Amino acid sequence: MIEIIQEYGQAYLWNDGYHLSGLAMTLWLLTVSIVIGFVLSVPLSVARVSQNWAIRGPVWFYTYVFRGTPLYIQLLIIYTGIYSLEVVRGQPLLEGFFRDGLNCTLLAFAMNTCAYTTEVFAGAIRATPYGEIEAGRAYGMSSFGLYRRIILPSALRRALPYYSNEVILMLHSTTLAFTATVPDILKVARDVNSATYASFEAFGIAAVLYALLAFVLVWVFRRCEIRWLAFQKPQSH
Repeated sequence: MIEIIQEYGQAYLWNDGYHLSGLAMTLWLLTVSIVIGFVLSVPLSVARVSQNWAIRGPVWFYTYVFRGTPLYIQLLIIYTGIYSLEVVRGQPLLEGFFRDGLNCTLLAFAMNTCAYTTEVFAGAIRATPYGEIEAGRAYGMSSFGLYRRIILPSALRRALPYYSNEVILMLHSTTLAFTATVPDILKVARDVNSATYASFEAFGIAAVLYALLAFVLVWVFRRCEIRWLAFQKPQSH
């Protein structure tokens, strides 16, 4: 294993000067998809709990489709299916976008995690204590003010433990990036295995890297929970 690390450690961990390493690529996929998914899921979660079916319905359909189908299938459709359409190939911008495996992978990951995150946040919004809403209305807040000052801050805090699980699952889902020839950790491990036939060492290193990343993410979210969910702990006398 030491020889494997010395020979292929650059591909796993370090930049070779031209391309991202497997670890850096995995972190890039995770970070970009999570950020895009989070930003989009906040307004979508508000629409998801709307009383108006014309607003709630399309969001429900979107989350139903992306939560009801495997991410692997979604990635294949975006990477190979959409590019095969004549309308896409006839547009230079669309053709250039969907021809790049990294773009397709980020799009699939972001849309998938956005669907799950939308449902997580929507559930937290529904669980907002009615007393908090009544207190805001007593101060004369508008609906926009209620969401901005009370509902969303409270819901996002209470959704933190569930959202952390989604981020961990998204980290594991990045292993599908090799389908679009994106050189993430697993792609590097597969290449090392093909070159050396040292399957245990190649995939063992990949497993250790994923476990370390998951440990760091769990630690970060636990610190965030301690800080932002302290108000839920019983008060000591």
